[in-house]
Amino acid sequence: MLVRNTSARLAIWLTFGVIVAVLIVTPIVVTAMTAFATSWNSVLPSGVTTDHLADTLSPENLDSVAVSIQTAVTASAIAVVIGTWAALAARKAPPKLRAVIDTMYHLPVAVPSVVIGLAALIAFSKPPLVLNGTPSIVILVQSLLVLSFAFSMVSAAAKSLDPALDRVADSLGASPARTLFTVTLPLLAPAIAAAAGLSVALCMGELGAAIMVYPASWRTLPVTIFTQSDRGDLFSAAANTLLLVLVSVAILGLLSRIRSRAQVR
Repeated sequence: MLVRNTSARLAIWLTFGVIVAVLIVTPIVVTAMTAFATSWNSVLPSGVTTDHLADTLSPENLDSVAVSIQTAVTASAIAVVIGTWAALAARKAPPKLRAVIDTMYHLPVAVPSVVIGLAALIAFSKPPLVLNGTPSIVILVQSLLVLSFAFSMVSAAAKSLDPALDRVADSLGASPARTLFTVTLPLLAPAIAAAAGLSVALCMGELGAAIMVYPASWRTLPVTIFTQSDRGDLFSAAANTLLLVLVSVAILGLLSRIRSRAQVR
């Protein structure tokens, strides 16, 4: 740390700890307490129960969990594949074209998710391509929302690759496809895995666009949580929030192991 004064360093760490406690720890603790509470009419809950957590294992609720996982994994895969392809294309593109590609792929993150949801709803509600009322439109909007992050992470790693690697592979008689699959992509594997993890995490918690386009048969867990809180069932909403966190952490843990193996290789 650049600050060498002991008192100043202590004050900085204390301030940091207070910010983390207020903005991160407190909401999680309050949510956990709410999930186990029978009622909450004072400063602390007046009872403890596991009924709300048991309700999260109902068939209808587990359907929402399955929908969230399927949507997040599929949308993330689409975003990572397209983002990786665009990052590799931008790496060898002329500077002006590279700037255009960067702008295009960063545009979704600059637009509110509600706007993307409404745009998709309007664009795909009439022929020739009708997606409204299908799971595909939910996957589409989530793919668009995380595409910028996937592109940015892979693009940053691709720019750091030594251009000489391609020339060496070419001089040894390797085809562009072989160079891509045996040299470039293995070197980018950690960045691709990180992009996949971030994309899944964002998709698992996405609500703004999903709530505008989801059909009744394809309701994600964040939409279920919003519906419960909107009708005043905060205890069930808190229990589902904990479930969402646990599922997200489990998926991210799996992706982290994959990323670690990719780094070792």
